Amino acid sequence: MECSWKTVLLLVCASLGVQYTAIRTLRDSLSGPCQGAYNCQTRHHRDSRWRVLCDDSWTPVELPRKHILLFATTRSGSSFTGQLLNQHPGVFYVFEPLYHVQQAFTNSTSRLRRTLDRRALLGAYRDLLLNLYTCDLHFMENYIHPEPQDHITSSLFRRSSSHALCSPPVCVEGSDAATSDPPDEMWCPKKCGALNFTLASISCLSKGHVAIKTVRVPEVGDLRTLTEDPRLDLKIIHLVRDPRAILASRMVAFSDQFRAWKIWNATGRQPRYVDLSQITSTCKDMAASAETGLQRPAWLRGRYLLIRYEDLAFKPKDKATEIYRFVGLEMEDRVRMWIAKNTNSNTSSPSEWNYRYSTTRDSRATAESWRLRLSFDIVRTVQDLCNDTLALLGYRQVHSAAELKNMSHSLVEPRTFQPSIQ
Repeated sequence: MECSWKTVLLLVCASLGVQYTAIRTLRDSLSGPCQGAYNCQTRHHRDSRWRVLCDDSWTPVELPRKHILLFATTRSGSSFTGQLLNQHPGVFYVFEPLYHVQQAFTNSTSRLRRTLDRRALLGAYRDLLLNLYTCDLHFMENYIHPEPQDHITSSLFRRSSSHALCSPPVCVEGSDAATSDPPDEMWCPKKCGALNFTLASISCLSKGHVAIKTVRVPEVGDLRTLTEDPRLDLKIIHLVRDPRAILASRMVAFSDQFRAWKIWNATGRQPRYVDLSQITSTCKDMAASAETGLQRPAWLRGRYLLIRYEDLAFKPKDKATEIYRFVGLEMEDRVRMWIAKNTNSNTSSPSEWNYRYSTTRDSRATAESWRLRLSFDIVRTVQDLCNDTLALLGYRQVHSAAELKNMSHSLVEPRTFQPSIQ
């Protein structure tokens, strides 16, 4: 039995009149069974890495495809929010692909180059996003170390966070695990083996939405060229969080980096070497992006939604519905079940995601739990540094330690941030 015309079209193994921009690299770069006419009865059919090539069910979705960017900062609740999108079977979700670009630039031996290349870094970010949105996952290979061989790698950052990368056609063995909460970060590579970028591109092409999460783009203005690119239909979800909560979370997640802050918090004495610049930059970038988005410039009109993590934590179903409506997705029972499970847990079962990027939590309780962990002195310092950001996003300031610890009084003001209109 010969491979069907659908499979041949999908892999671009033959020269056909209809071409898909998103799979332009597959024609030249694909290794393995597409070297010449592929026969489904050959030895490749017995190889699980290529077995899917004889399955007619993995066909490209009629273009145009919709594109989603979850735009956030580190420790703002973006892993949890990204999983809301990842639960939908029609979404091809990628967790922090820009990590590899950042690593490639950071590992440069030239300090001068790193100093001069902020613009180049942002350009590289945008190039990778564009290629991923058009399902050219081979473009990732430019930044992954060690360099993938035959389009196969074991080094993709946090692959387990994507259902699509851990289920057919990418992973024949991972279908059951990928539909439920994975037990840890390493389950997918253990179950599925190395990642095949060609099969990942095929999976991407079979989905109607491509969603990417990133905390590495400083301001929403840096994304303008993508919103104006005629090849994309980009929607940006801007996730923000109380800067005081962000700092408290970073102190826990990145203990070594925030050692001076932890000493300050424990002793009440501010070390001379406390770095205030990082939280200051976080606040400035967050405020600048929110101001740009809420002004509804033409290039963002209909493409920007601001979501406070606290609102998502307090009313997860309502906010998830708002997010889904914004990006043009139907809320499915599978997503509702995930929300119920992952916003009401107060246990630390080994079966849950017990690691730095955990998404299982009692969301209402944790949204303002930072108030019980940070000293008033640190909180007051952050308030002074981030005064404008707090006011813009509707976060109340405290003026005493007693007020800080009074959990009966929320510091999150009721606020509605209307999505930009068409």
